Amino acid sequence: MDRYVDPTEQLVTEIFVRDIKRSTAFYRRLGFQLVRDDGDFVELAWEGHLLFLDERPEMGPAPDAPQANVRVMVRDVDRYWELAHEVGARVLAPIRDKDYGLRDFAIADPDGFAVRFATRLEDLGRG
Repeated sequence: MDRYVDPTEQLVTEIFVRDIKRSTAFYRRLGFQLVRDDGDFVELAWEGHLLFLDERPEMGPAPDAPQANVRVMVRDVDRYWELAHEVGARVLAPIRDKDYGLRDFAIADPDGFAVRFATRLEDLGRG
């Protein structure tokens, strides 16, 4: 059976944001690539996988606790930990090795969503 769409398009996260320019800049500083910008809708990519940003200025303030988590697998999580500090991201969970086999950390995006960067411990020689 033929695939309906490319595997990278099978499941795409779409985040509703209050300020599309601010959110786009945040994700681009973290290394996401701009694919499409329609003004109030943006497509970003990370190694072929898509993240959609959809501007909804009528949304209220960000919740105190994240309502969603976007996990990004990277080869060198410690480099992204440094980058998170360079861009002034709010840390939700500091970097550390986890029992589930990842070294990871989480930061908040401008709308309060958690963005988790992770590397497999085995790839760091610790698994």
